[in-house]
Amino acid sequence: MFIPIDIVVGRDYPKKVIPLIKAAERSISILVFDWRWYDDQPGSQIQLFNNAIVNSVKRGVCVRATIFKGDTWRVFKNLGINAKKLDSSHVLHVKLIIIDSKIVVLGSHNFTKSAFDLNYEASVIIYSEEIAKQFYIEFGNFFV
Repeated sequence: MFIPIDIVVGRDYPKKVIPLIKAAERSISILVFDWRWYDDQPGSQIQLFNNAIVNSVKRGVCVRATIFKGDTWRVFKNLGINAKKLDSSHVLHVKLIIIDSKIVVLGSHNFTKSAFDLNYEASVIIYSEEIAKQFYIEFGNFFV
């Protein structure tokens, strides 16, 4: 069975993922180790990504996010995103986005300025309802 994928390396992450977020119709489910909000850098790639998520909620997309590190979940909760911080002795280190139960974004990119602009990162975009379903089965209990 052929499963279409797209390789995302380094700084290409926002260029390839933001359009997917903007095209979301029903749902965006997110699990991420570290996600930061940069209020003082509105034009940065990470803040454009953040704003795409917020605008999805304004379009009526159901956005759920579970974040392991930091307090950004509070910012998102105040902006209408169903967000929480995972309180666990086990580290949630996955970086996973599932869009409309058919697109999976998975890799090393945290949602930080360093990950988007500086670090050596690699992720993949997988276009498969079956794989999205498998990730929901495995990680569904982490979603809000």
